[in-house]
Amino acid sequence: MAKIAVLGYGVVGSGVVEVIHKNGRTIAGKTRADLEVKYILTRRDYPGDPFEELIVKDFSVIENDPEITIVAECIGGCGAALEYVRRALKSGKSVVTSNKELIAEHGCELLSLAKERNLNLLFEASVGGGIPILRPLNQCLAANELTEVYGILNGTTNYILTKMIRHGLPFDEVLKDAQQKGYAEADPTADIEGFDACRKICILAALSFGKHVYPRQVKTVGITQITAEDIAFASAAGMRVKLLGRAMLNEEGKLIIYVAPHLMDEENQLANVEDVFNAIIVKGDAIGDVMFYGKGAGKLPTASAVVADVIDASKHAESRKYIHWVDGNDDYVADADAYPMRWFVRAAMTEDEARAKFGKITVIPHQTEGQIGFITEPVSRYGINAASEGCEVLSVISVLD
Repeated sequence: MAKIAVLGYGVVGSGVVEVIHKNGRTIAGKTRADLEVKYILTRRDYPGDPFEELIVKDFSVIENDPEITIVAECIGGCGAALEYVRRALKSGKSVVTSNKELIAEHGCELLSLAKERNLNLLFEASVGGGIPILRPLNQCLAANELTEVYGILNGTTNYILTKMIRHGLPFDEVLKDAQQKGYAEADPTADIEGFDACRKICILAALSFGKHVYPRQVKTVGITQITAEDIAFASAAGMRVKLLGRAMLNEEGKLIIYVAPHLMDEENQLANVEDVFNAIIVKGDAIGDVMFYGKGAGKLPTASAVVADVIDASKHAESRKYIHWVDGNDDYVADADAYPMRWFVRAAMTEDEARAKFGKITVIPHQTEGQIGFITEPVSRYGINAASEGCEVLSVISVLD
């Protein structure tokens, strides 16, 4: 029997305990992994909770208990979570985590620590919530030379954009709706500014291409500047707006990685991923394009992925699973703004003025007094900025080809 400690008893932590308790027999029958939660670490009291007797407030109780072989970190952030994960690995315990910030910032260090001690550090839930993506990348697609990974990595922003597209509502109004429904936090900054998607694309890139990428290296633009007018122009062009995280290798072997809103054709499979659902596309030389789709967040979907890692860690207790990447550097990441793309531009100018400034363009047939919307030929962001000098540009959004 594998005895487990769960760190954190919030949405994800309580979900992990619930799934193991409820489905323990099914798990054992399917996988031969017999799991038992021995401790729950939390600072709060939970009087009357069915698992109240498992609660401890001192991590050293877990750290010094030789019966605990797996620690499930569900605290979040890089404060106490980082300290506890380091201490757990140093004390000989494998770790599973749903903490995207922890892995994006410290994954290389922690994987090296796990490797030194022949332990597992697993983090399937850190990217796609309940969507299995890291395990397929590391196993099922291992025969491929991967060239690109991108997708809708944040359910909150996808919900907001979906409502704006369907109902023509302004951003602020839809954000309030998302908060009322529990899809957005009281402080939604990490979601709407793209930081959450940034951390996830860092992890996907590291696993896909073998080098660590730090969030500070990723050009990140959120959705706060997207307006109902942008949505209307996109619709008139047969396109939809989605926030994507994208990572790909250029011809020099450097990584182009960024998070930004994109216009994409309505027939694109990602364009039809709506509400809180996420989708990730992986491009490989042998397999072509593969898409992973599902709910990227939520109590039980995320808990399901955490428990799957607990099962994996239990089954590989004697021989660790090989998950590893080397540390990256600033030279490895190319300047995303120098990558040529087509762009949607909305501006207060005439068509003749737009052609004089931006060259060959495709004008979108949507009428708004005093405004024009158009799509450029491939050009870098620097080129767009140069063309925009001296004129009133209202919006610039990249276009996914």
